[in-house]
Amino acid sequence: MKKASLALSNLRAVVIVIVLFFHSSLAYLASAPAPVAFDQPPYIWQAFPIVDSHRWLGLDIICAWLDVCLMSMMFLLSGLFVAGSLSRKGTRTYVSDRLWRIGAPFLLAIVVLSPLSFYPAYLMRTADASLSGYWSQWLSLGIWPIGPQWFLWQLLIVNLLAALLYAAWPALLERTAQLGDWAAVRPVKFFVILVAVSALVYAPLALAFSPWIWKAIGPFSLQLCRPGQYILFFFTGLTLGSHGLDRGLLACDGPLARRWWAWLAAAAAAFFLWAGITSLTFPDWNAASLAARLGASLFYPLACAAGAFAMLGGFLRFAGATRSRVLDSLSVNAYSMYLLHYVPVVWLQYALLGSDLPAVIKLALVLAVALTVSWSLSVAYTRLAAGPDAAKRAFSPVSR
Repeated sequence: MKKASLALSNLRAVVIVIVLFFHSSLAYLASAPAPVAFDQPPYIWQAFPIVDSHRWLGLDIICAWLDVCLMSMMFLLSGLFVAGSLSRKGTRTYVSDRLWRIGAPFLLAIVVLSPLSFYPAYLMRTADASLSGYWSQWLSLGIWPIGPQWFLWQLLIVNLLAALLYAAWPALLERTAQLGDWAAVRPVKFFVILVAVSALVYAPLALAFSPWIWKAIGPFSLQLCRPGQYILFFFTGLTLGSHGLDRGLLACDGPLARRWWAWLAAAAAAFFLWAGITSLTFPDWNAASLAARLGASLFYPLACAAGAFAMLGGFLRFAGATRSRVLDSLSVNAYSMYLLHYVPVVWLQYALLGSDLPAVIKLALVLAVALTVSWSLSVAYTRLAAGPDAAKRAFSPVSR
C-alpha cells in the first residue's frame, strides 16, 4: 500500500474512534438539556438519549469542534474512493453494490438497532418500564427515530447522485481529475473556493432555520442547514480521489502535508472565531442580532473546511510511515462499528446513571467498553460470514 493510502486508512481508523468518543460524551456535556417526557416534541432525547447529572464543560468545547467538521470530513472521506469504484465497476454494478452495502444496513438500523438504542431513553423518562409501553409510545411519535444512522441514507443518496452523473456524463471523472490537478498547484485558491461555495449552500439555510433544527419524515432525519454542505464535501472528496489517492493534495509530500501546521493553526483560529460569534446567538438563535447570526453562519464553513484540511494534512504528513495492525483492523471494521456502536454507548450511559464517578471517568468507561464491543462484534461477524480466515484478514495489513 502506498504511503498516502496508508495515511487515509489510518485516518479512517481514528475517525471511527472519534465518532465513538463524540457519542460517548453527549451524556456528560454541561450544555446537555434537562430530560423531558419521552413523547414531548421535538423529542430532544434523540440527540441526548441519556443525560447524566455529572458534567464537564471541557467536553462541550471538544464536541463543539467535532460537530463543526467531523460529519463533513466523513462525507469527504467517503467521496475519496468513489472515482475508483465507478471506473472499475461501472454504473450498474456500483449502484447495486451501494444499495446492498448502505441501504441494507439502514434497514437493519430502522428495524432493530434504533429501537434497541433508544429503549434506555424511554426508561429514564417514564415509570412504565414495560416493552409494550415503550413500543406504544414509539409508534405514537409520528416519526421513526434513527440515531446516528441518519448518515447512511444521506450517504446513499450522494453515492447514487454520483453514479447518475457518471452515467449521464462519462467524462465526469476526467473533469474532476483535472480540477484535482489544478487544486494541487493552487491549494489556497481551492480552499477559498471551497469555503465560498460552502457558505453559499450553508449560510442561507442556517439563517432561515438555525444551525440546530432537525426535521424527520419517518426514519429520514435531516439537519436542515447542512445537506448542501455534505454534498459539497462528498464531491470534494470525489474530486481529490479522482486525481489519485497519492497525488496532488493527497500526496504525502503535497501541499497539505508540507503545511500541516499552518492548516492546523488556521483550523484552531477559525473554530474559536466561530465559537465566539456563535456564543452570541445563545440561548435563542432567532432572538439574536442579525450580525451575530450572519457571522456564525459564515464562519462555520471556514472552520469546517480548515478542520478537514488540517486532519488530512496531519495524517498525510505523519500517519503514512509505519503500519499498525490495530489501526488496520479499526479501518477495516470502521463501517460495521459505526453501525453497531450506538447500542452499547446508550445502554452503558444508562447503566452508569446511579454512579458517583466523575464525568470523565464515566466517559472513559463508556468509550472503552463500546469500542471493544462494537469492534469485537464486527470481527466476529466477519468470521461467521466468510469463515475463520476472514477474521485473520481483518487484522492483516494487506486486507482492504
